[in-house]
Amino acid sequence: MRHRRKGRVLGRSPSHRKALLKNLASALFLTERDATYDDNAPKVAGRITTTLHKAKEVRPLVEKCITIAKKSLPYAEEAQKHATQADRGTEAYKQWRKSDEWQKWAAARAPVVAAQRRVVQLIGDKQATAILFDTIAERFVDRPGGYTRILRLATPRLGDAGTRALLEFVGKNDRVKRKAERPSFEDQAPVANEDTAAEPVAAGSEE
Repeated sequence: MRHRRKGRVLGRSPSHRKALLKNLASALFLTERDATYDDNAPKVAGRITTTLHKAKEVRPLVEKCITIAKKSLPYAEEAQKHATQADRGTEAYKQWRKSDEWQKWAAARAPVVAAQRRVVQLIGDKQATAILFDTIAERFVDRPGGYTRILRLATPRLGDAGTRALLEFVGKNDRVKRKAERPSFEDQAPVANEDTAAEPVAAGSEE
């Protein structure tokens, strides 16, 4: 019996399985990158295709990373109040580094840095972490959970006939719900003008 046995083995050793889940989570975050000059651009942003069991196993890791990034957003907004618009290396930037504003900025941003390091520890990719904190986390500010969905595909994988599935972000590729317009019965048929209406002809009358 499979009582109290958490997780799936996926036919791999613990270290191989951990690396697999890290790569899957990073791959999902990296689909949101700017692929304008990318030769290997993702087909659909915010979506990856994998097997059903792998998608179910990596989904908690993805949602955990998004939750960590969401919790750091208020601290990032507070730190932005003490930030500077000067370019790095300029005289204005050097003066800002010596001022009390930089101390306040660093203190306010400390929880954000800790959260970023935590996510890097979980998925092992700095570029994916930057995309998560800059782009993806803001999208789910008003959502308490359930950031991803799993859609099972009908066609199996070639070779071993494994069940394939899509793992994607909620709200990115949602279907647009369209409601039929309610008919209006207030508009009635136009009434003929009394001047132009033809008078009825009595039976047996001569014209």
